[in-house]
Amino acid sequence: MDTIASLFSFITWPVSWVIVQFHKVYGAIFGPDTGWAWGLSIVSLVILIRICLIPLFVKQIKSTRAMQTLQPEMKKIQERYKNDRQRQSEEMMKLYKETGTNPLSSCLPILAQSPFFFALYHVLNGIATGKTIGVINEPLLASARHAHIFGAPLAAKFFSSESQITALGASLTDVRVVTAIMIVLMSASQFYTQRQLMTKNVDTTVKTPFMQQQKMLMYVFPVMFAVFGVNFPVGVLVYWLTTNVWTMGQQMYVIHNNPTPGSKAQAAYLERLTKHVTQHGKIRRRSEKVIIKAIVAKGRDRNEFERKFINALNKAGLVAQTDGTVTKSAVQAAAQTEEGAVTGTATTTATATAARRQQPKRQSKSQRQSGGPKAGDTPSLEKSDEPQDARPAAAKQPQKPGSGTRSKAQSGQRKGGPQRPKSPSKK
Repeated sequence: MDTIASLFSFITWPVSWVIVQFHKVYGAIFGPDTGWAWGLSIVSLVILIRICLIPLFVKQIKSTRAMQTLQPEMKKIQERYKNDRQRQSEEMMKLYKETGTNPLSSCLPILAQSPFFFALYHVLNGIATGKTIGVINEPLLASARHAHIFGAPLAAKFFSSESQITALGASLTDVRVVTAIMIVLMSASQFYTQRQLMTKNVDTTVKTPFMQQQKMLMYVFPVMFAVFGVNFPVGVLVYWLTTNVWTMGQQMYVIHNNPTPGSKAQAAYLERLTKHVTQHGKIRRRSEKVIIKAIVAKGRDRNEFERKFINALNKAGLVAQTDGTVTKSAVQAAAQTEEGAVTGTATTTATATAARRQQPKRQSKSQRQSGGPKAGDTPSLEKSDEPQDARPAAAKQPQKPGSGTRSKAQSGQRKGGPQRPKSPSKK
C-alpha cells in the first residue's frame, strides 16, 4: 500500500493543506489537540471531494442508464456471435459508438476518488509512523498523533500492537472496539447502498448478466471492506465511513427523484407525480419536466408504469406535452366552456322568470268588458255570491252562426241535399 500511495504523492501536499485549513477552523472551536478537530477535518475533506465529484456522478448515472438500456441489444450480440469473440467485440464497440455510451463512465467517480484516498492514506500513515508529510510539521504531527476519536487514536489500527497503542495514550480494547464498529458500519452502509440499487432501481422487465454482476458486487464489496478495513488506520476508516454514508444518501436521493425506467422506484415516483399533477394541474420542478418529456417521446415503447401514468392523466382531463408540461385536454376545456355557458343561460332564465313574476296579472276579456278591477289592483279573495244568471249579457259569449250545423255534420249527417238511405239489414 505504501508503494501505491507513493505513486500519488503529487496530491499529498494539496490534501494535507486542506486538512490543516479545516483543522484551524475546528481547532478554534473544540481545541487543536482534540479528536473532534482532526476527525471533523477528515469528514470535511470527504464532503469537499464528493461535492467536486458531483458532475462525474451525474455522468455515471447517465452512463449506467444507457448501459441498462443497451443490455437487450448486447445480449443479442453475445448470442449471435458466441463462437466469434473478435466479431463480438467489434459489434459491441460499434454499438457503444452508435449510442454514444462508454462502459468506463460508471467507474469515473471511483477512479477520480482513488488519488485522494491514497494521498490521505499516505498522510495518515505518516502520522502513524511519526513522519512529517506535506504541510504537516512537527507540532501538527504531535497534535494529530495524540488526537483520539472515542478513545482510539487516528493512527491506530485494529491489529496494532499493545505497545504501539500504549505509546499513543490509548488502550487496546478501546481501539479494537472502535475500529470493529466502524468496519461494521462501513460494510453495512456499502451493502445497503448496493441492495437498494438492486431491489428498487433496476428494470425488472429485463433479465441480463449485468444484474447478476451487480448482485455479486452487493456481497463482494462489504467483504472487501471488512478484510481491508482491519489494516486501515482509524483516520482512513473515518474517511471511508463518511464516503459510504454520503454515497448511500446520494443514491437514495437519485432513486427517489430520478429512478430507472421500469423499476419499482419508477412506479412509486410516477404514482406520487400523478397524485400531485391531478391535484394541482401543473409540474413543480424542472426534473419532472425532463422525465415527462422522455415518457412522451417514447410513444408506444412506454413500459407498464409509464402507460399507467399517461392513462391517469387522460382520465383526469390532462395531456402531457412534448416539452414536459401538462395541460388540460380539449375535451375538458370544451366541457368547462359548455358548463359556463349553461350556467350563464340558467342565470339569465332565472332572472327573466323573476321579472315575469313581478309583472301584474293580465285581465281577461270579460273583466275588461264588465269594468272589473284594473290591472295592478289586488283581486278579492272572497267568493262572489252573485248567481251565474245575474251576470251582464255582454259578458256572455255570442253564439256564432252555423255552430249547430257543424255539430250536426260532426254527428255523421250531410250539411245539405238528400240524405243517403240506410241499407236494409240482412236477415
